[in-house]
Amino acid sequence: MSNLIATSVSELATKALVSEIRLGPKPGLVDRLTNGAHNDMDYDTFISSIKALSPYFRRYFLLGYNHPKELSHTELFNKLRSVGIEAEQAMFKATHGVNTHKGANFSFAVLLGATGYYLHNKNIDKLPISSHDTESILTIVSLLTGQLIEQDLKPLNGGNTLSHGEKLFLSYGVKGIRGEAADGYPSLHHLALPYIRSHFNNNDIEYSLLKTLIYLMSSVEDGNILHRGGYPALEMVQRHCHDIHHRHLSKARLVNCLRYYDAFLTESYISPGGSADLLSLSVFWGFMEGIIDKNKVLDTF
Repeated sequence: MSNLIATSVSELATKALVSEIRLGPKPGLVDRLTNGAHNDMDYDTFISSIKALSPYFRRYFLLGYNHPKELSHTELFNKLRSVGIEAEQAMFKATHGVNTHKGANFSFAVLLGATGYYLHNKNIDKLPISSHDTESILTIVSLLTGQLIEQDLKPLNGGNTLSHGEKLFLSYGVKGIRGEAADGYPSLHHLALPYIRSHFNNNDIEYSLLKTLIYLMSSVEDGNILHRGGYPALEMVQRHCHDIHHRHLSKARLVNCLRYYDAFLTESYISPGGSADLLSLSVFWGFMEGIIDKNKVLDTF
């Protein structure tokens, strides 16, 4: 039974990433239409990255599924991090050194590991799951990753080998994706998931996903924007997206608006990559809870 549920869940993670990269227009982001504010990656780079990461999603799930209940969450996290490093190396090999999905890979590692652990211990062997199940899984994620701020970020003292997220912590105190995980992904729990549960329309999935992305861009502390433009850029994007979101535009007008905004963010060298990752995770949970009809979403490479 573990093989069946592992296959089902891991395929949804892959489908979620494909759904995100196929969606467009996405302001400042790579999609089928433009490269956004990126000159080192394109749509094909992302597809290569997804193909490289996809086999690891099943491994993350099974690490959690097969983790003995009496062993600590720290031990499970260490196993997930070890496989996650392998996956990251495979990603970089496939993209010739370009960071396409480092944050998403981390998130799917801990989320899929926690999902496998939870489903096994609750004897759940089919989808969809409930919103209560999702909340319980996010709580497990916080138990897996609660030590990361103390372990990874607080000992930092500068240097040339720091990641973008580590530099942001030193410059602004922003905890980034580690903080999201350690807190049980509040951007999912309190923003994205309540939004799609209330507003998602399977009769126009593209429009619903674009609206979800703009809602996230209006609300989250996006580390990619902070890295490129600091808080002035973040506040500007949040303000603009809040305005777009609350104008309740038709699909045609929204798409036209986003084309112009994509050109503006591209020229400004601003990319809301953190929001894009959260959109992928939102789509994944939408599949898991049966909110988004997976059969209506294109998932071809």
